[in-house]
Amino acid sequence: MSAWTLFAPPKNLSDADRNDRRHMLARLGLAWLGMMQVMMFAFPGYVRHRPMSPEDLSFLDEAIVLLNWLSLVLTVPVVLYCAWPVWRGAFSRLRQASVSMDVPVALGILAAFIPSAYATWVNRGEVYFESVTMFVAFLLTARYLEFCARQTAGPAGRQTAPAHQRIESARALMSVGADRVALWFTIAQLGLAFVVGAIWISYAPEHAVAVTVALLVISCPCALAMSVPTAVSAAHAVALERADLTPAELSALVEAARRTANQSLYGSMAWHLLLTPLAAMGYVQPWLAAITMLVSSLAVAANAWRLYRRMSVPPVLPLSAAVQG
Repeated sequence: MSAWTLFAPPKNLSDADRNDRRHMLARLGLAWLGMMQVMMFAFPGYVRHRPMSPEDLSFLDEAIVLLNWLSLVLTVPVVLYCAWPVWRGAFSRLRQASVSMDVPVALGILAAFIPSAYATWVNRGEVYFESVTMFVAFLLTARYLEFCARQTAGPAGRQTAPAHQRIESARALMSVGADRVALWFTIAQLGLAFVVGAIWISYAPEHAVAVTVALLVISCPCALAMSVPTAVSAAHAVALERADLTPAELSALVEAARRTANQSLYGSMAWHLLLTPLAAMGYVQPWLAAITMLVSSLAVAANAWRLYRRMSVPPVLPLSAAVQG
């Protein structure tokens, strides 16, 4: 069985879930299209510092001005429509005086988009439209994987079989611990981003926006939020495929799911914490931070698939036991 089995939504989705999936795919597709086009428009800015004649430099600057305006036009629908679930979740949490993963995401988008729009308007300064569109596209990709994992496990979790009930009981305990870790990680990363950004504003204001945006992108705990749903989805898939699980094998499956979720949770934290000092020193650009966020999310999905591949195959009996049987 391929990884698509774990992350493809089941066919018997409810009308509400099917409608959510349709909207997610529309936002995801538009975000990826916008990202690819804006990245093409950003390329001339990457080669502006190469040696060239004054005439060529003047022509390139005029082209960059036009491409920055085109990038702004393409980025607006990505920010307003594609990232709408982020704004809705962030505003909801702020009204409740709490913090969720939507808050650093919203701050990261604003911190990159507003200075870029202003720089385009006054024709002075750096723009980060490609980082904004990459961030939104990669974020929606991670959320779509999480949505598919939850929906794949949903029908199995609602079954009355003891194996699925046991997995769901373990899921509740794992989710409480993972949500607590993700919350404190997000709060700590937000505080660090603002402190480091203030320091850069004091000493090198021209780099403050890039550093702050990179730290805010790194603080997005997408992979942390995926750790439990993907591991539980893999455990349910194993239980559906192996209906003859013995109590000992079921206990081993639940323990393997818990261990996989912890590996994904703390492995993602270690990955982001490893990148944090590099970003704070200005070595990680916002677009690179967005790529690292996608890499960590895909690693979590691959870890869940690895659990399924390992546990879905019944253990091979020793030759002597098979003969006796």
